Amino acid sequence: MKLKYFAWIAEIIDKREEILEIPPQIKTIGQLIDFLSTIDPVYADAFKRRKSIKFAINQVLVDEDELISRNDEIAFFPPMTGG
Repeated sequence: MKLKYFAWIAEIIDKREEILEIPPQIKTIGQLIDFLSTIDPVYADAFKRRKSIKFAINQVLVDEDELISRNDEIAFFPPMTGG
């Protein structure tokens, strides 16, 4: 699964994107965040402000309970403002 990180999330994790093998029991964005938070404290730190993070699957905004598949591109980013 391709994971992309933006803004302060990328800064905390210290990468903009990565490819990870995700266990088959991980079915939603929320479960993915929980899983990532257990594999390395840096992810736990990045996702501790979970309520302020937006999610996209294949460039479409979704909620935390949206189903994911192994071939998806998942993006995590803070809300954006205009200007």
